[in-house]
Amino acid sequence: MRTVAVTKIGSLRDPDADARGRIGVVDFPEQPLGPEDVRIRVAYAAICGSDPHLAEGFFGTDVPIGLGHEISGVIEELGERAHRNGLRVGDRVAGNFLRFCGTCRPCQEGRQQFCENIQEYNRPGMAESVTWHESQVYRLPDDVSLLQGCILEPTSVAVRIADKTRIRVGDRVAICGGGPIGQLTLQVMKMYGATSLTMIEPIEGRRDMALRHGAEHVIDPVGENQFERADAITSGRGYDIVIDASGSPRAVQGLLDIAAKGGTVIYGAMYPAEFAMPLNLSDYLYLKELTLTGIFVSPYAFPRALQVLPHLDVDELTAAVFDLDDAPAAFEAHMSGAHPKVVIRCNDLDAAGSAS
Repeated sequence: MRTVAVTKIGSLRDPDADARGRIGVVDFPEQPLGPEDVRIRVAYAAICGSDPHLAEGFFGTDVPIGLGHEISGVIEELGERAHRNGLRVGDRVAGNFLRFCGTCRPCQEGRQQFCENIQEYNRPGMAESVTWHESQVYRLPDDVSLLQGCILEPTSVAVRIADKTRIRVGDRVAICGGGPIGQLTLQVMKMYGATSLTMIEPIEGRRDMALRHGAEHVIDPVGENQFERADAITSGRGYDIVIDASGSPRAVQGLLDIAAKGGTVIYGAMYPAEFAMPLNLSDYLYLKELTLTGIFVSPYAFPRALQVLPHLDVDELTAAVFDLDDAPAAFEAHMSGAHPKVVIRCNDLDAAGSAS
């Protein structure tokens, strides 16, 4: 089974070609179909901003490392007991790449993101097919295409971020980072009634994209004074909610300064393992009473993400599509930053599984 994988550990940005990480298409054995499993012929798999971190060895260095967790496809086979959710062969689906065990103490306490057995299950979806447990699989709405459906997983992240903000209608909101998660979160925050909705992003094209999708203001953190602009936008009050979706160590520290007193700051990205942000407890936690939190994965968010997805405009996130055999070029395009998101077509299923 052809699968996109890390074939050499190393930064995909390393200027030294000999040291640079490498992405390739390799043959993996097909995953077994258990009695409660669903085999999916993958239509599309989107590249996530976390995928290059796998090439850097963030989760281990034994290669090849299979990639892909933002997928859509068509069910081609069901285990004998995989019918409790009403799934059928031929259904167009997307899903959650994580399988929570349901039996460990965190799962029993309603904290699936800390499932003690989460690392025992890794079924990469950037492949010709993937086999997941039925609990991971969701039928796509009729008005969501297979191409749009591969955005379900990042949409779940935006929903989880919204959950952790505890946003109220009218809250002033700023989002740092105009990549896919930032853009999706922007649209979700707009649904919640965010005001002074601001995208902080150094790339002009991504600022323009944010304006097209609901941002009231944009800030160029390189060419403008971020604090002064935020102060002017919020009339000196600061933002009630500040969300980082950039993962940039250069960006995260300054976000505390634009938060309102009593505000919430969400670190909603993946950060370098060795990065430690200095934090003045007296200024930010004592005097400003900020709430600082982050997110890891998106338990309990997928059903609502499925409801939200038809109401989001994801066309700009699904415009750059590469075939499976061109996966190395797809990752080069992703690393170039030329596209807000890059998608790999694993099988040509649109004619058979198009949205009505």
